[in-house]
Amino acid sequence: MDLLQPTENGLYCEPGDFYVDPWRPVERAVITHAHSDHARSGSRSYLTALPGVALLRERLGRDASIRGLPYGESVDMNGVRVSLHPAGHLLGSAQVRIEHHGEVWVVSGDYKLQADPTCEPFEPVKCHVFLTESTFGLPIYRWPAPERVFAEINAWWAGNQQNQRTSILFAYALGKAQRLLAGVDAGLGPIVVHGAVARLVPAYTSAGVQLPEVYQAEPQWIQAVRGRGLVIAPPSAIGHPWLRKFGPASTAFASGWMQVRGARRWRSLDRGFILSDHTDWDGLICAVHDCGAERVGVTHGFAAPFARWLNEQGHASWVVPTHYEPQDEEEAEVLPSTAALESASPGAAPLESASGVDIAVATTEGGRE
Repeated sequence: MDLLQPTENGLYCEPGDFYVDPWRPVERAVITHAHSDHARSGSRSYLTALPGVALLRERLGRDASIRGLPYGESVDMNGVRVSLHPAGHLLGSAQVRIEHHGEVWVVSGDYKLQADPTCEPFEPVKCHVFLTESTFGLPIYRWPAPERVFAEINAWWAGNQQNQRTSILFAYALGKAQRLLAGVDAGLGPIVVHGAVARLVPAYTSAGVQLPEVYQAEPQWIQAVRGRGLVIAPPSAIGHPWLRKFGPASTAFASGWMQVRGARRWRSLDRGFILSDHTDWDGLICAVHDCGAERVGVTHGFAAPFARWLNEQGHASWVVPTHYEPQDEEEAEVLPSTAALESASPGAAPLESASGVDIAVATTEGGRE
């Protein structure tokens, strides 16, 4: 029997009697990171990486029983050895290494291989079986260097100042927003953040992450930011009356989905910046290679096409069913349908697909980035 089994509550390790990122309340939960589709309330106890405890407590509440485990240290759970290793997704994100009777499984959680000053970098972990996410598991998704993206964001911001327009940048409130704060040129002007972003900043600064001074949308800072500042807000704020207070503005979105032609216009945005906290196609292949796994389970996003491609390359691969969907409207960053993309980008060439899998089928599995 496999060491991990998908159940109605989530991925279950029967010998250790614990779940990894369960989507229903359980006795013992091992959590890869604090995004709400992976960290759900109601379980009796939680184990997570030590740097992510503050974020998880913000998510679950002060009464939740949370144990923080330093990266690389192991605990015994009913004879099963469990350790957590950096995933590079956001502060405190972790891969879960599970060892029992000499067999090693690793659950990746969400991860990326690009450098990010707000979290520990991804660490390849050798294993027999690797369960990987595949949010961007198609070859059309190949990320530009972060330095280039931040240069583009800074140039956009500076250009908006010349035109006396406020720069409003939409990004996922946990992880992406803090990465943007760490990467933009704060010397260009004041930065205002939405309340959903502001409440998460202290967890980062208390962990030693260097972030610039930011302000909430109070009257004195609204006046200061108009026509020259940068506003960072979650996707749920797109089109919200809250934005009117900032006067004439230019809007943009920072997301891996901006790689797809038409996604920016589907959102009625002025700009799109390709910046993701998930790994791209090349990173997925690199992670599978570096872990040396004999078998690879694929979940979340474009799982079927990526599993098919792995099998074609000689890897024993299969799709692992999971229920990772955002529960919070601040996290609802969803890939538009193919029809929406085509209507937003008339005359565009068909999107590239993996292993002959048409993107019209694959996008039904897309999710929050």
